[in-house]
Amino acid sequence: MRLVLVPTPIGNLEDITLRALRVLKEVEVVACEDTRRTGLLLKHYGIPTPTLRLDQHTVGRARELLAPYAYVAYATDAGTPGISDPGAELVRLALEWGWRVEALPGPTALIPALVASGLPTHRFTFEGFLPKGGRERKERILALAREGRTAVLYESPYRLQRTLEDLIEVYGPDHPVAVARELSKLHEEVFRGSLREALEHFKEPRGEFVVVLGPKGVPAPEGAGLAQELRAKGLHGKALFRALLEQGVPRNEAYRLAMEAKGDV
Repeated sequence: MRLVLVPTPIGNLEDITLRALRVLKEVEVVACEDTRRTGLLLKHYGIPTPTLRLDQHTVGRARELLAPYAYVAYATDAGTPGISDPGAELVRLALEWGWRVEALPGPTALIPALVASGLPTHRFTFEGFLPKGGRERKERILALAREGRTAVLYESPYRLQRTLEDLIEVYGPDHPVAVARELSKLHEEVFRGSLREALEHFKEPRGEFVVVLGPKGVPAPEGAGLAQELRAKGLHGKALFRALLEQGVPRNEAYRLAMEAKGDV
C-alpha cells in the first residue's frame, strides 16, 4: 500500500507542482477533505481520477474506505496535508498499518507568511491554531512568549480580533507583528506593524489569516527558585503546579517541580 500526501494550492491554482499533478493522475483514488473542492482542482487540470471523502469525521474509517486501493493520494482543503488537518492522523494510522508514506513538497500558508513578514526567520516556532479558550489558551500564549523566537499562528476571521487582544495581554500592544490574509488569492494582504495597530486595522476581518509574531526576548522564569518561593507560601501539589504554569514555567518542568515538592512533604 502506498499513500502520497499531495499539497494543493492555498489560492492560486498555478501554485501546484508538476510532480503533484503527475501523482494525482497516477493514483487509483484521491482521498480528500472536501471532494467538491478537490474535484474543482482535478477538473481544472483535466485529471479524471476519482475522489473519496476522508475528513475529520471519517478518518477513523480510513482503513475500511481505502482497502480497495493500493496507490492513494491524500489532499486536504488547501496546502500541505498534516498541518492543522486530518492528514496527521491519517499518516499515523497508515504507518501503523505498514503502508509506505510519502510527502510531496508544495504549497503552505506558513512559509510565505513568515518570509514576507520582515521579522526574524532564522529561528521560529509554528503553533497552528490556538486553543479556543480557557487556561490552556493562556498557557500556550505564555509559552510562545518564552520561546524567544518568531512565532507563527493560523487564525480564522471569527477569532482574529480576540486572538490579537489576548496576544496584547502577554506581548504588549507595541510588539511587532505581521498578519497575512488570503495569501496567493486576489485580495492578498500582508499587514506589518504593532499588535495594537493590527487590532485597529482588522476591525472586520475577512479571509484566512496567518499571524507572525516577532520574538519577545524575555527569559523564561527560573523554575526551581520560583517553586521554592511558592512552597514557602504553602502551595503544594496541584496548587503549586497551577501557580507555576501561571508564572510562565513550562508544563513539563512545572509538573516535575510539583512532584518533587510532593515528595518532600
